[in-house]
Amino acid sequence: MTTTGDERATAMTGPWWWDRWRGFALDAGLAAVSALECGAEGVAFARDAGLPTPVGVGFGVLAGASLLIRRRWPIAVVLISIAITPAQMGVLLTVVGLYTLAASELPRRIIATLAGMSMAGTLIVAMVRAGQDMSEGGAQPPGGSEFVPFFAVAAAVGVTAPPVLLGLYVGTRRRLMEGMRERADSLERELQLLAERAEERAEWARNEERTRIAREMHDVVAHRVSLMVVHAAALQAVARKDPEKAVKNAALVGDMGRQALTELREMLGVLRTGDGTKSAKPAEPVPLAAVGYAAAAAASRAVDEEGPSLAELDELVGQSRAAGMAVDLSVEGEPRDYAADVEQTAYRVVQEALTNVHKHAAGAKTYVRLAHRTAEIAMQVENEPPPEPDGAGAARLPSGGNGLVGMKERVTALGGVFVSGPTDGGGFRVSAVLPAAALAAG
Repeated sequence: MTTTGDERATAMTGPWWWDRWRGFALDAGLAAVSALECGAEGVAFARDAGLPTPVGVGFGVLAGASLLIRRRWPIAVVLISIAITPAQMGVLLTVVGLYTLAASELPRRIIATLAGMSMAGTLIVAMVRAGQDMSEGGAQPPGGSEFVPFFAVAAAVGVTAPPVLLGLYVGTRRRLMEGMRERADSLERELQLLAERAEERAEWARNEERTRIAREMHDVVAHRVSLMVVHAAALQAVARKDPEKAVKNAALVGDMGRQALTELREMLGVLRTGDGTKSAKPAEPVPLAAVGYAAAAAASRAVDEEGPSLAELDELVGQSRAAGMAVDLSVEGEPRDYAADVEQTAYRVVQEALTNVHKHAAGAKTYVRLAHRTAEIAMQVENEPPPEPDGAGAARLPSGGNGLVGMKERVTALGGVFVSGPTDGGGFRVSAVLPAAALAAG
């Protein structure tokens, strides 16, 4: 197996410039053999040059030992081999030096220049040595004088070409493997980054869906329960004076409770199964990120499909009227079909605005305006000041302060505009404008 990244850096445990100890051992062995070869050949060199034998042997040993630095300075090793070529020593030094030079990452022109110099030096020395041997022996080889150039060329090519070609092949293969290793590292990093981003997207989707479900439950529970509390207060007030009205209010409380329970069951069913059907045990483990993202998307689709629409707006206003609120509903423009998320958001804005009137301005007259325009739909809920300052406290309706925040989140998620605030007359106004062709965010 190959090492990559930090593992490769950890694997570099050799001394000095060696990656591993076995590389150091190999170079030391080659240097020792080359030193012995050049030292033995230094005896003949010292005799021919008229130098003391120890000088020739020491020169050969030093030249041959230069193989120890072949990985660090391959050019120096090749230049040393070229320099000692006239001394007729260092065949192993030449072969290994040329191989190391060709396998290195040096420019090809430098490799070609030094290989050519080595071949030329070997060719000249081979021709001179062959001529000297023939002159001393006095014998003519087959082919006469043409044998010397042929022998010299064969010797030069035989010593130079194989190590250079082998080094070029090994160097190219090594660079290819390093490129593939770097590419594998890059792909691994990209996959890790994609996995992290997928997990972040899944977590974001889960958070968004939790917020969405919280808004839905707030709308359902707050509105229904607010009406139930209002009717219960009215029931308590008229129980003895007007039994028929008390029975009517009790029936309305029961209807509101059943509707609230039905909507809560539908929503909880979506949360349990994700798509409204009974979930089955998966045959294989599924990544948590995929589960969270898919469940959030399924729950979002289910809530959109099963949510309320503008066709139920009259019923919503009627429920508030039944609770004793004076509501004036007006619709401008020609009603038409909108995307499910647009109709649901418009309905929820009106519902939450009416709920706030029940909580904070009980008994105040309320105006609900709905306008169908060419490219948008606008809605406005405005109430007058309550007839009694403590009218809201009579029903004892708590407020969590999340209604306006939820409405604004719904509207802005579809690219709409939401504005709310008190009016000059002491009432409160909620206004929203939604694009007619808006799509759900995400």
